[in-house]
Amino acid sequence: MSLQQIVGIKGYIQTTYLAVYPDKLLLLDAGCRADVDTILSYITDTLQRPIHQLKTVVVTHMHPDHAGGAAILRQKTGCQIITSAKATTWYKGLSGRKQHLKDLALTYYVASRRAKPLINQWYNPVVSADVIAEEGDRVVGFEDWVILQTPGHTSCDISLWHPDTKQAYTGDLVLKINNKLLSPLVIHFPDLYKASLSKVQNLALDTLILAHDGKVAIGAADFDQLIAKVPDQPRDMKLLDVLGIKWPRGVGKVVKRLGASL
Repeated sequence: MSLQQIVGIKGYIQTTYLAVYPDKLLLLDAGCRADVDTILSYITDTLQRPIHQLKTVVVTHMHPDHAGGAAILRQKTGCQIITSAKATTWYKGLSGRKQHLKDLALTYYVASRRAKPLINQWYNPVVSADVIAEEGDRVVGFEDWVILQTPGHTSCDISLWHPDTKQAYTGDLVLKINNKLLSPLVIHFPDLYKASLSKVQNLALDTLILAHDGKVAIGAADFDQLIAKVPDQPRDMKLLDVLGIKWPRGVGKVVKRLGASL
C-alpha cells in the first residue's frame, strides 16, 4: 500500500517524522527519550491507530534527539530498529562514552535556549539494531524508501530517499535556522560531509525533510553554497566556548569532570 502522508511531530529539540500508510507506520528517527510519549500519543489520539502499527524506526545517527527514544519505542510497540553498522559502535570505548556525554550536554544546551525544562534524556549509547542498513538498501517492510549513507556530521549518518515523491529525510545533514539553510555545528568528517551533500544534491529531489526544522524546497545552488562553506578541519563543540556560550547550570561541570574537552 502506498504512502499517504509524512507528518511532523514536534519534539524536545527537533521534529520527528512519521510516514503514514493505511495499515502501518514508519518513524524517521526516534526523537529524544522525552519524546516517546508524544509520539505514541500522536499515533493513538491523532491518527487513532494502535501503537503496534509502528513497525519500524530508522535511526539516522546516534545523537540524543535521533536515537534517544529508540529502545523504549521498541519495548512499547515491538517495532524493529534499523540503523547503520557504524552507529552500533559510535559511542564505543572510553572516548565514545565521553562523546556521548558531550552530545547529551549539547542537547541540554539547545533545550535551554528554547526554554525547555532540563528533564532526563539519558539513553543507552549502544544501540541494538534489528537490521543493519547498507547503501542502496530498501527499508524492510517499507520498500518505497531507500537507504543512503551520508556521513560527515558523524561517521554513521544515513538518510532516507523516497523516489516516488522526490523527498528525502536527511537527519542533521542540513539545518534550517532563522530561515537559513546551514550545516550542523558539529562536523566530524568535513570531506565525507561534502560528499554526502553532493550525493543528496544529485538526487534532484523536490523536498528536503529536516529534523531542524521542517520541510524545504532546495535547489542545486543551495547545495553549492553549503558545500562552499564546509570547514577544512573537523568542527566540534569547542566552538561553543570560543563563542562564549554558557552551558546549563551543572551540565558543563559534570562533563568536564569526566574529562570532556568543551
